[in-house]
Amino acid sequence: MHRNKCALTMNPQSQKKNVASMYDDNNKNDIVKKVVIQETSKAKDSNLTTENLILENRKRLKEKMAAKKSPTELKSKATASEKAGKKPRVWDLGGSSKDAVILDRSKDQHQDVQYQKVQNNIVGTMQGRIQDLEVESDDDSIELDEKKGGIPNSGPKTSGILSYFKGIVGSKTLSKVELQPALDKMKDHLISKNVAADIAYKLCDSVATNLEGKSLGTFDSIASLVKNSLNTSLVRILSPKRRIDIIRDALEAKNNGRPYTIAFCGVNGVGKSTNLAKICFWLIENDFSVLIAACDTFRAGAVEQLRTHTRHLNALHPPERHNNRTMVQLYEKGYGKDAAGIAMEAIKYANDTTIDIVLIDTAGRMQDNEPLMRSLSKLIKINDPDLVLFVGEALVGNEAVDQLVKFNQSLADYSSNENPHIIDGIVLTKFDTIDDKVGAAISMTYITGQPIVFVGTGQTYSDLKALNVNAVVHALMK
Repeated sequence: MHRNKCALTMNPQSQKKNVASMYDDNNKNDIVKKVVIQETSKAKDSNLTTENLILENRKRLKEKMAAKKSPTELKSKATASEKAGKKPRVWDLGGSSKDAVILDRSKDQHQDVQYQKVQNNIVGTMQGRIQDLEVESDDDSIELDEKKGGIPNSGPKTSGILSYFKGIVGSKTLSKVELQPALDKMKDHLISKNVAADIAYKLCDSVATNLEGKSLGTFDSIASLVKNSLNTSLVRILSPKRRIDIIRDALEAKNNGRPYTIAFCGVNGVGKSTNLAKICFWLIENDFSVLIAACDTFRAGAVEQLRTHTRHLNALHPPERHNNRTMVQLYEKGYGKDAAGIAMEAIKYANDTTIDIVLIDTAGRMQDNEPLMRSLSKLIKINDPDLVLFVGEALVGNEAVDQLVKFNQSLADYSSNENPHIIDGIVLTKFDTIDDKVGAAISMTYITGQPIVFVGTGQTYSDLKALNVNAVVHALMK
């Protein structure tokens, strides 16, 4: 209570002091304001005089500098500034508008003549039927060793599948229990060669059936029996439901007064256009005139690629060699057009001009792309080609089997015909890059029932072979 009273007694005095101090502060502020106003007015007058002085000094300096500078100095400074700037990058293989004439591939050029001289040695090498894949037999390898001065092995070759049966040689009768370890290893070996699992099981069962209950005293007898069992089973698997003989069918169509048509389909980048050109070269070698229908109206450069192949093929087989007949022609309508309509017009043109065979090149498409698969189904339904070939690459292994199955399914689903035209045969490309992993070829034929008509083995027009069962067996036995 005492403290509160003291506080109350002191408050009036403090209030008086505060009011007095506020009054004094107001007087001080007025004085300061007056002083500031006077100072700013003086500063304005001084600024006006200094600005005039600065302008005059700049003017004089500018006149002096202009009198000292010469035109040569100005030019040297300009060039120095240009050198200091960023220079544009010059590429090693860069071109300009002057190179457009050289790069224009729409007309025959000097390179075509050079190509004819270089590739002229393949002319006449593909007459008749397509040659089978070459098989290197064991006897050939022994002869090579003898020529090199080596001593051939007296014993049998035990590498690959045959090595698994080395331990069961004896005079006793073979049972399935004794064969099972070797058969399991054989199955794994086949799967490692890209053979589908169910096909590997069937091949092992056929070998077990032939070996079970037999008494084999030497390894040679087991080796020959295993090889014969595989050969018999693969012949049964690779035997097509329909035999395809293009030369015979083309001659029959020619006698009936109509062109024989082949359509090529497949996914992107497998080599449809390249292998179409190889097949075209083979047909020209057998004296058939060919019309290539450029129905790939989507991929940039597709028409130009076929145009280049046409020039090269005509350079290899000029009209002078064929009674002044142009052996290869290209039917093109540019890009962005309806592929089915272009194919129809090409077939009509071939019929009117008595061209023997029409090869229809289509755009690459993934097997899951419904709009493009509908477009392909429309092309095949409207034009009804004599042969539909699926082009797949051997590099992808069993992925090619999935592509082929889905292409077949799409052609069947998107066609309104009761008996839709599905894939008739297979062209297996890049076969020279897979070494001995030939299982995809067996799987494609076994699952779909379509035969492998052609096998691409290189990049020249003559690198086209037919699949040989002995070559497949030899690759699987390694």
